[in-house]
Amino acid sequence: MLRRKPTRLELKIDDTEEFESIKKELEARKRQREEAESAGGVGGDSAAGGSETPPSSSTAASRAELINERIGFKPHPKPTTLPTLFGSLQF
Repeated sequence: MLRRKPTRLELKIDDTEEFESIKKELEARKRQREEAESAGGVGGDSAAGGSETPPSSSTAASRAELINERIGFKPHPKPTTLPTLFGSLQF
């Protein structure tokens, strides 16, 4: 294995300004999302108490699907029939 000298990284003022602007953007998006969820949650609470569960589970499922797609995982449940449990054994 070849060894090389460590690379020196320098933090510049432009980098910190860019970081701060991106951080503020993300915080603003997060606040907007929370406000939208709280506004939707208020209407859901007055109509029915259990109405929040299905949307959150669907978002969790879609989030899981996004993650699986991103990493390339494609889950296929195995059927639970006798031939699949014991293989193709011949008696």
